[in-house]
Amino acid sequence: MKIAVFSTYSYDQEFLIRYNTGHTLSFFSVPLHEQTASLASGCDAVCIFVNDALTSTVLELLHRQGVRLIVLRCAGFNNVDIPAATAHGMPVVRVPAYSPEAVAEHTMALILTLNRKTHKAYNRIREGNFSLERMMGFNLHGRKVAVIGTGRIGKAFCRILKGFGCHIQAFDIYPDSDLVAEGILYSPLTEALSGADIVSLHCPLTDSTRHLINTETLKLFKPGSMLINTSRGGLINAADVIKALKSRHLGYLGLDVYEQESKLFFQDLSEDIIEDDLIMRLISFPNVLITSHQGFFTQEAMEQIAITTFANIDAFSTGGELINQVRISE
Repeated sequence: MKIAVFSTYSYDQEFLIRYNTGHTLSFFSVPLHEQTASLASGCDAVCIFVNDALTSTVLELLHRQGVRLIVLRCAGFNNVDIPAATAHGMPVVRVPAYSPEAVAEHTMALILTLNRKTHKAYNRIREGNFSLERMMGFNLHGRKVAVIGTGRIGKAFCRILKGFGCHIQAFDIYPDSDLVAEGILYSPLTEALSGADIVSLHCPLTDSTRHLINTETLKLFKPGSMLINTSRGGLINAADVIKALKSRHLGYLGLDVYEQESKLFFQDLSEDIIEDDLIMRLISFPNVLITSHQGFFTQEAMEQIAITTFANIDAFSTGGELINQVRISE
């Protein structure tokens, strides 16, 4: 099959070339949207990532050009109009699980860095400043952590937290029986958020979870608590979170995702003027740590993404079962 691969960088190309099962790949560094859809002309499939926008208009354009398959090399699919793709007879396949431990471990890295200020210590020491002033953290052992969403990543994160001796209170509309058997307590969202020292988001972005963290839910947070989001940027209303930071009600914020990240993340903008006032305000806080959607970025995850991506393509090209197809009901 001829496949147009969008939003690619050197590391994407390296792993996709290495695990290619015989398909013709055309790599494009630009994201897929209405203005770039013509690049897929003559291709059987498009392969996309988290910030490619497959609206109904884009899907119509792709369909007219002969594209028959939408291949996501990620787990989330909120950036694809699934009903529109279905209407055009274009299956959407994804990588539902590549390395949940990768994102779970990055979540813990954000927590430990914010808490123990190791990023600040690194800079201080390089400048000859060995002072411990304003570097005090807190023990994670015995702290309450609210885990919102216990899919594969949330489940892996819960098991990491157990190793630190944390008290875990989870929320998910579908509690995981394995975690329940391991002693993880599930409760309603309001109860999970209330009194938590750390709140970590691991749920998908849907109509019901968009801006899950807002002015009202932030009122439930314990004063001085920590909020971590390694799932999807749209789970948080950034303007409301900034107000909570300014009032000091929210004590720490760690983000690996951002609602408007498609205009920022994965790019070197060091010589540009960044016009996004919200992220610039967030960056200005000393108790905010932002990484550029790198939670998934491990060797093991990249290998599994490539392997599953080509398994999905091969299944379609040979008429096999699309076990990783996204359905409208999802």
